[in-house]
Amino acid sequence: MSKIKVLNEHLTNMIAAGEVVERPMGVIKELAENSIDAGSTHIEIRLKNGGLDGIEISDNGCGMDKVDATAAFNRHATSKIFRDDDLWHIHTMGFRGEALPSIASVSKLAMTTCDGQDSTSVRIEYGQIKEVKPFACPKGTKITVEGLFYKTPARLKHLKNANSEMNTILDLVQKLALAHPEIAFELYNDDKLKLQTNGSKALQETIMAVYGLEVAKKAIKIECSDYDFHIEGYVIAPAITRSSKQYINTFINGRVIRNYFLNKAITEAYSQFIMPERYPIVVLNIQVDYQLVDVNVHPSKWEIRLSKEKQLAQLLKDNIRTVIRNSMIPSDLLIDHLATAEKITEVVKDRRSESEKPTMQTTLKTVQDIQQQYFCEKENIDQPIKGFTQEKLLDYQSNPTIERFTFLAQLHGRYILAYDEENLYIIDQHAAQERCMYEDIQNRIMEKTIVMQPLLVPLVIEVTPAIVSQIELLNEQLSCIGLYFEQFSLNSLIIREVPDFFQDIDETDFVNKLINEVINDKQMNVLEVRKEKIASLACHSSVRFNHYLSTAESKKLLNRLGNCKQPFNCPHGRPTMITISEKQLVKEFKRV
Repeated sequence: MSKIKVLNEHLTNMIAAGEVVERPMGVIKELAENSIDAGSTHIEIRLKNGGLDGIEISDNGCGMDKVDATAAFNRHATSKIFRDDDLWHIHTMGFRGEALPSIASVSKLAMTTCDGQDSTSVRIEYGQIKEVKPFACPKGTKITVEGLFYKTPARLKHLKNANSEMNTILDLVQKLALAHPEIAFELYNDDKLKLQTNGSKALQETIMAVYGLEVAKKAIKIECSDYDFHIEGYVIAPAITRSSKQYINTFINGRVIRNYFLNKAITEAYSQFIMPERYPIVVLNIQVDYQLVDVNVHPSKWEIRLSKEKQLAQLLKDNIRTVIRNSMIPSDLLIDHLATAEKITEVVKDRRSESEKPTMQTTLKTVQDIQQQYFCEKENIDQPIKGFTQEKLLDYQSNPTIERFTFLAQLHGRYILAYDEENLYIIDQHAAQERCMYEDIQNRIMEKTIVMQPLLVPLVIEVTPAIVSQIELLNEQLSCIGLYFEQFSLNSLIIREVPDFFQDIDETDFVNKLINEVINDKQMNVLEVRKEKIASLACHSSVRFNHYLSTAESKKLLNRLGNCKQPFNCPHGRPTMITISEKQLVKEFKRV
């Protein structure tokens, strides 16, 4: 008896659905790409419960007549390719003819379509056509999907919660909107507008709709080409970075793709302008001869095979680096946690003769030196100093009036010299104040004694619509430091009061960093917020190098440091002090 049998059409469609449609986002991708291929100028997407309970997508494209309306649900039925050679000249988003039959095999699907003459309604339930009839509707196509994966429980149980599914869809639609600024996109979830673009063809306006006004203001236009590739789009100035790579948007002939080598080339182009572990915001559309691109690699079409990939990566790297360098002045290189422009100027002056002129290379080297000087990635380690025992430390903490250190002098506006009965101390004033601020803020958080300061002008934070949709998560995670967000617009949040220890920092920059950290690590707890984020806050609000303190200010800092629970390291792990004992002095002066 023969063991090999040909699978029936319904089963093959369900297998194809497992490749093409893994989650609601896959449905949106396939249907939206069909709408783009149909010449639509407006695409509206409506979700119920993040797409878990229902998906509706409508467009004003060319539509279909009554024959095509049913033929479209046959497997491998397509209007995109006809001959073998067409497979190597694919200029449309879809071409396989698998999307509609695959989706229809695992859901209840209803479609209404009109090509300007014929109007048709088709209803299919889990692969079985239930109804086909004339139905009056405007030109274009509307498809409704419900009950997705209800008859395939193995796939249904792997879906995430509504919020997670909604965010993956929102991220996809944002990328589609950036890839096609000529198309107006609208996305609703439970009748709430989440994203809206105007389809004006102006990419910078689409960037503003997706990422906010501040990002759009920092957009630098880039356009370059060689014999094989033409690159056009925007790179965002290094002053604005993110903590993940998901903001790097590269499109090949308008197709949203994922490509490791192109992303790597872009991050390398930015490497000398941004801090490690930070990533740029980039929107680039790459036009290439269709013969150099093989999109027939994976059913979901996220991945492509690209000829001359190294050539394109080098073109990206060279031109992005040049565009950024040409758009910047030296003070703009001070990004993220770096000192002010005046600090760079002072350090550069110290390191060159008066006859020399500062160059880009000099400034970049100075930036790197300051990065190494100010930041340490090591974990916090207790390193007690000889003579500074735990017993003495407890004595000083129990009686704050006792002075642990005796002030001697300040050295070069950077270090404080002090002594006690056993040691001479050289104290890093910035690291010392970081430790003091860290423990002060930490104690207020744990004891719930944070004092909130109402803002005369509320703080508006520009974010993406995906972040706005997670406002409850932000409020839950950051309530420990008194922050409460309200939605201000589709892509902005508003804060009406901040903790009083925010007074000496760039509030907008710090809050943006907090938001990104919470969004990228949803398991963050109060302890992690306290350790990582408050360490950053303490760093921002602490006295800097090259800042001369008065005797009274130095003594006050020494007294605060002496009363810290762990005075030996800053929150980033860098030592706050080095000590020279009397025995060491005797040995160095050869008095033994």
